[in-house]
Amino acid sequence: MEKMIKLTIDNKQIEVPKGTTIYEAAKQLGIEIPTLCYMHLGDMGIEHKPGGCRICVVEVEGRRNLAPSCNSKCEEGMVIHTHNMRVLNARKTVMELMLSDHPFDCLVCAKSGNCDLQDMAHQFGVRELHYKGEQSTYKVDYSPSIIRDMDKCIMCRRCETMCNDVQTVGALSAVNRGFDSVVAPAFEMDLEKSTCTYCGQCVAVCPTGALTEKDHTNQLIRDLADSKKTVVVQTAPAVRAALGEEFGMEAGTLVTGKMVSALRQLGFDKVFDTDFAADLTIMEEGTELLGRLQKHLDGDKDVKLPILTSCCPGWVNFFEHHFPEMKDIPSTARSPQQMFGPIAKNYLAEQMGIKREDMIVVSIMPCLAKKYECQRDEFKVDGDPDVNYSISTRELANLIKQANMDLSTMTDEDFDNPLGESTGAGVIFGATGGVIEAAARTAYEVYTGKTLEKVDFEALRGMDGIRSATVDFDGLPINIGIAHGLGNARKLLEDIRDGKSEYHAIEIMACPGGCIGGGGQPLHHGDSSILKKRAAALYREDEGKAIRKSHENPYIIKLYEEFLGKPCSELSHKLLHTHYFDKSNEIEIE
Repeated sequence: MEKMIKLTIDNKQIEVPKGTTIYEAAKQLGIEIPTLCYMHLGDMGIEHKPGGCRICVVEVEGRRNLAPSCNSKCEEGMVIHTHNMRVLNARKTVMELMLSDHPFDCLVCAKSGNCDLQDMAHQFGVRELHYKGEQSTYKVDYSPSIIRDMDKCIMCRRCETMCNDVQTVGALSAVNRGFDSVVAPAFEMDLEKSTCTYCGQCVAVCPTGALTEKDHTNQLIRDLADSKKTVVVQTAPAVRAALGEEFGMEAGTLVTGKMVSALRQLGFDKVFDTDFAADLTIMEEGTELLGRLQKHLDGDKDVKLPILTSCCPGWVNFFEHHFPEMKDIPSTARSPQQMFGPIAKNYLAEQMGIKREDMIVVSIMPCLAKKYECQRDEFKVDGDPDVNYSISTRELANLIKQANMDLSTMTDEDFDNPLGESTGAGVIFGATGGVIEAAARTAYEVYTGKTLEKVDFEALRGMDGIRSATVDFDGLPINIGIAHGLGNARKLLEDIRDGKSEYHAIEIMACPGGCIGGGGQPLHHGDSSILKKRAAALYREDEGKAIRKSHENPYIIKLYEEFLGKPCSELSHKLLHTHYFDKSNEIEIE
């Protein structure tokens, strides 16, 4: 039985299990202690409590120094004061010292209005700085997806925990000592030259403007204002489940129709759905899966199993850097974003009577790695990208606000066709387990020739970091693995490399929760309940769809009849498939 201890916090008595921190005990009493470095994603087992910022200090009677509540454990009989004058004075002093080594450019900072440091300075009533002196200065690091401005770093080291402990990428760590200390790649190299996967989880947890996404909003405004260009947009499934949060709506509120209406008012010539391309992905990836399975059943010892999904560019970057010897195991199918681009610039452009180079394809994604993905050279034709650029959910929200639109009052509208029609299978791509569930719905019917009556594969759903399930294909057991978060992906990959894996197919998503927790989504501030609500929203939209299997999408059927021929045809391989690279030796040190 757990040993319980009693203590008093702000004149309120509480009994908690031994090992509970003061911060956790205070929270149980409804007492909010301010924090900057502390981070807790309970359902995912992610906790960061270095006690470094000292904003969360409290007074413990009988103790000479103030204690950081986030990593100080409760003891029997403790009497704690969380907001007396001594504590408030200490917090304000710490805040002023932080600000004394921080740029004064809040008006033009990308995080202005959504910055924990800014909010806390306002909360503490900081109106002047009593400490002045030299400020640390670093060069701004621009990569295809992420901008690092370390002049704004407060050394909370949340990003370091996400990159090293959660994602196991190892691109960021603390370097130098004292006044010169900063979080950076090894040898302070540029992020683009490091092992960074651009998953964006560092950006998602940064409390200041030290880490932000590369903003393409101004480029989009220029393109929309150019009457000579045809600008079309695709929107990822996870965006519709989170965009409303930026407009004060409850997490998990579906805004699909309102989002379409807003995009039309912004001036896009066509508003399409990436879910259509997700259905297309299932046709290609599912055919590839069944092809490998059949070879395996026929006794082919050289067939590469398990097949790994390839929808997530952060995950693709990860295995290219860390497991390049396994680059022939993932599916060669492109991600839905990169399938949409060549279909739009070849099939659709021809239908519309315009040249490929006169069409601008923009994607709205929950993911910062998508910004990098669409700039990869293999996704360009004579220098023209299949997808010109990608903006995040946050960027879209800011653009809608700039255009003086209130999303909550918009009328619901439908996507344009032919690239706007999708099934429920395409919608659930945004949640962990969704891609493999969508694939199972189609692969089952194609393999067995029978109708799948129950399309909800509950065993493939959930928020556990690594999950396993067996799906019965009419007597053929298919072993499926699922991982979200690159640290979990590493464990499955090491099993494959060591010959311990018994899976036939594995879905991997770089971000916790899948795309719903992407680095470009509205910030969840460590509240994992928000991710659950977003996932539930996607499953609700799936349930409400008239068609819930990718191979039954009438516009997908028509696309193959009129243009592609059949899944994994020669033309499909040219436009919809890709190849991978060994990037293990591409780290550059100047």
